[in-house]
Amino acid sequence: MSRLHVHIAVDDLEQNIRFYTALFGNAPDVSKPDYAKWDMKDPAVNFAISKRGAQQGLDHVGLQTDDPAELQAIQQRLEQAGIAGHEQRDAACCYARSDKYWTQDPQGITWESFHSLDSIPTFNTAGSPEAARGCCVPEIGSNCS
Repeated sequence: MSRLHVHIAVDDLEQNIRFYTALFGNAPDVSKPDYAKWDMKDPAVNFAISKRGAQQGLDHVGLQTDDPAELQAIQQRLEQAGIAGHEQRDAACCYARSDKYWTQDPQGITWESFHSLDSIPTFNTAGSPEAARGCCVPEIGSNCS
């Protein structure tokens, strides 16, 4: 099973936690000083907000897979269709360690397909290129369609 992932960059985390808690009817599953995540079964969505985006608004969307074979199948479908992407193995981001495959849709919206391996105590790895930026979205390039 795959689950839709949506990540929104916000300016006021507490205000947004209040809003989304009311909207979804439950508190976040993960709550940090700069990040919150609702990992819901109904609707089946991994919804995250953080204060780490380069700008406010939609940061990226994605598909979270339950096992590595699902992630590999997504990557293979995109590659067979000639759609450029970027593979990340054992990436540390959003308080989790995950294998990922990033791409962009024709409008330039970034899509993250990922399989989480474990939780980690930090947002990302200190000293890594993504540590200075918001989430761990790599530079994919403009020729991704």
